[in-house]
Amino acid sequence: MRLDDKVTIITGGGSGMGKTAAELFAREGARVVVSDVSEAAGESVVASVKAAGGQATFIRADVSKEDDARGMVQHAIATFGRVDALYNNAGIMPEADHSVIDTDVDTWDKVMAVNVRGVFLGCKYAIPQMLEQGSGSIINIASFVAILGCSVPQDAYTASKGAVLALTRSLAVQFAGRGVRTNAISPGPIETPLLMDWLLKDEAAKALRLNRNPSGRFGKPEEIVSVGVYLASDESRWTNGANFVIDGGITVNYF
Repeated sequence: MRLDDKVTIITGGGSGMGKTAAELFAREGARVVVSDVSEAAGESVVASVKAAGGQATFIRADVSKEDDARGMVQHAIATFGRVDALYNNAGIMPEADHSVIDTDVDTWDKVMAVNVRGVFLGCKYAIPQMLEQGSGSIINIASFVAILGCSVPQDAYTASKGAVLALTRSLAVQFAGRGVRTNAISPGPIETPLLMDWLLKDEAAKALRLNRNPSGRFGKPEEIVSVGVYLASDESRWTNGANFVIDGGITVNYF
């Protein structure tokens, strides 16, 4: 298996792409640490992984809080003895996030706390363990909106994902020489329950987004997570500082 015995922390692992990541990583042999703010959702994913014959454990953590992030990494080490990959998936996209001119400060700060500080704190505590081991892979989930503008803005989310890309490049330069690689994945619109629930209520918004995509469809969670499997595996040992844009072609479509 491609991730045989590799210990992987997956933040936001209780739902959406995080849930898919936990299940697929475990199927490839990883020992998975599911981190989420929802205990019920996280434990459900762990039960699903174990029922399929995989290894998993749950730790409740709000990635924006330093004590929680530290505890998440400590739990991984105490349970499985090491940390081979950190899959920074946790993120939020509140309905109140619009343009800078009409987004309130509390919404802006909350998005930055989860989407940027959460990545910072996970890396702050996982990377020292990886350096001690002499190997590790940081996988940051960014977004296609970090590399192009949007006429229907979500400026806090967009800015947060741009920060994730900048941080990815910095970490890639700092730590690759000591065995720790850092890469990003920038998904286009993915069929997660959150996005689909919104678009099912707004057919115009759905049609607008599909018309912009040469593939004519939204992505599937596993189409993103499969790239994460590659980045967590030894197959990607010379892949560092990359941003994998997996979007069906949105970012290359002029009209």
